[in-house]
Amino acid sequence: MSLWEAILGILGMAVITLVTRSFFMIPEKEIPLPDWIRDGLRYAPLAALAAVIVPEIVMTQGQLIDTWRDPRLYATAVGTAYFFWKRGILGTIVSGTAVMLALRLGLGW
Repeated sequence: MSLWEAILGILGMAVITLVTRSFFMIPEKEIPLPDWIRDGLRYAPLAALAAVIVPEIVMTQGQLIDTWRDPRLYATAVGTAYFFWKRGILGTIVSGTAVMLALRLGLGW
């Protein structure tokens, strides 16, 4: 690939990214959406987060976890319990990370 082909490819991807991300800001007035689409879009961030997080918790190198000695399971349980107890995001992250580090560094899991 030559330098000009690489530059053209980068510029093309930049234009495509700009157009797709600004699609809802280009029109002068708001685009009417059906209620069923609005309802579905409310759950999209949660579904995307679950699709990213859950495989990281229950899988290692493409295989399901086959042992109970995985600190991710305990860190997830503690973080979830803290969130339902206090409803704080920072505490959830700190408690889960503390359990993960304690099990990894302390017990060598």
